[in-house]
Amino acid sequence: MTLLSKRSLVEQAVDQLRERIAHGAWAVGQRLPTEPELATELGISRNTVREAMRVLAFSGLVEVRQGDGSYLRTAVDPLRALQALSRCDLAQAREARHILEAEAIGLAALRRTDEDLKGLREALEHSSAHYHDDLERYISCDLVFHQRMVDAAHNPALSELYRYFSGVVAATLHHNLSHAPRCQSVFDLHGQILDAIEQRDSDTAKALSRTLINES
Repeated sequence: MTLLSKRSLVEQAVDQLRERIAHGAWAVGQRLPTEPELATELGISRNTVREAMRVLAFSGLVEVRQGDGSYLRTAVDPLRALQALSRCDLAQAREARHILEAEAIGLAALRRTDEDLKGLREALEHSSAHYHDDLERYISCDLVFHQRMVDAAHNPALSELYRYFSGVVAATLHHNLSHAPRCQSVFDLHGQILDAIEQRDSDTAKALSRTLINES
């Protein structure tokens, strides 16, 4: 069974918006319709539109300007080069995360800055507030935390690869957390990984990351 067979409403909204972009609905640099307008057009909630726009911003298609709206950044979807990701099954997605995410986090433990740590603590706090609450909101916050861990490796190639891969991570989380109760001990691994990064303990950071990937 592929991840796409268990797509969330957010993923479906992302697909519809990508299709419109690919067909030239908006010009590069053009301001996109507001969240209420898109919600009406797509027949979905404003919250779903908001989360979909965040995914598009992560992928580099859309630029969200605080207080001003969302603008089309490029009409060429960066994810097309990685279309195989959407066909990953759960085991394949886990393998890819081990290779990309765990190794990047090991580097983050060696290269992180105090500013990285500050951003990671803030992201983890936001994620923690939603772990036992709204699933879509939690996944959105969790992706920010994981992206910031990878970013702390200070390797632009790894950061961009993981940004492209974030859709698969989101789908994996949605599938697993929808089919099993949320376990606090699994979430607590995030804090333990952050502690290892702060202590510049690369081996422990990688080991904990692999445990989290296997259990989440």
